[in-house]
Amino acid sequence: MVVAKQRDIPEISDTLGETLCALRLNGLIYASSELTAPWGIDMPAMKDKMMFHIVTQGSVWLRFPNHANVLLQPGDLALLPRGEGHLISSAETQPCEPFFDIPVVKLSERFELLRYGGGGDRTNITCGVLSFDHVAGEKLISQLPPVIHIKSRDGQCVQQLGPLIQLMADEATAMAAGGETVVAHLADIIVIRAIRHWIATAPEAAQGWLAALKDPKIGKALAAIHNHPESDWTVERLAQQAGMSRSGFSARFSEIIGSSVKQYLTEWRMSLARSRLKTGSITLGQLAEELGYQSEAAFSRAYKRVMGESPVRHSQCS
Repeated sequence: MVVAKQRDIPEISDTLGETLCALRLNGLIYASSELTAPWGIDMPAMKDKMMFHIVTQGSVWLRFPNHANVLLQPGDLALLPRGEGHLISSAETQPCEPFFDIPVVKLSERFELLRYGGGGDRTNITCGVLSFDHVAGEKLISQLPPVIHIKSRDGQCVQQLGPLIQLMADEATAMAAGGETVVAHLADIIVIRAIRHWIATAPEAAQGWLAALKDPKIGKALAAIHNHPESDWTVERLAQQAGMSRSGFSARFSEIIGSSVKQYLTEWRMSLARSRLKTGSITLGQLAEELGYQSEAAFSRAYKRVMGESPVRHSQCS
């Protein structure tokens, strides 16, 4: 009798791809807006959220207090990774009314229809607010610019995004059975593709943490840390993961990341700890074991050293 040999499933080697997957996006609310000129809306800041605007008809001025305004044309996408407050309007100097002062029609728990304006030229926009709940996602978002603007003429990216944007607009308009779920999944795909496009084309993405994720050697070490934070990692073991000498790995890691290997490992573990503590579903002892610490006391000391306060402050479980 021939016994089939079990095939090992290899670790995912695409560290950047894993990080994009780790965003774990969760759509909080979507709005389909039918706007007629003149109109202007003051969008509030959404801390720790991402916001996007997709223009399917007309044009929109995206206005900010601290950086240049952006004109969005049909087929354009604007992603605000850190959810900063901004204005959207039919003209660059148009007065704006606070978003929450404008009546909306609630189509479902997470989907709204907004009709607003002075009766002139029409603009259609689909907007969304997304949350993310993973440390990798937080780290990635911190590296992105305040606005990612994907223009309708941006080559291959738009060729790929165009059908998705149109499908999202169709679903937002029809709101047939299951439409909310379809819109949510499409929003996730569109946002991740927009971020991926920026990473692939922006010069700033060739620096720091993002550059390290894409580095064929340092990326392997980061993947090892991210996938197995509980392991007893040393500089030597991580250098082996990267296929480098200890000294060469340590120097290259510090050059790209801007901190030592040990510092990065500790900060990564403590960021994971903070995220887990916020859920209130784990004790300090369990968390210490989960992150590779020999005792709750050792974990608590490391947490306070990195975060500046005791983990008890964030813990909902004792």
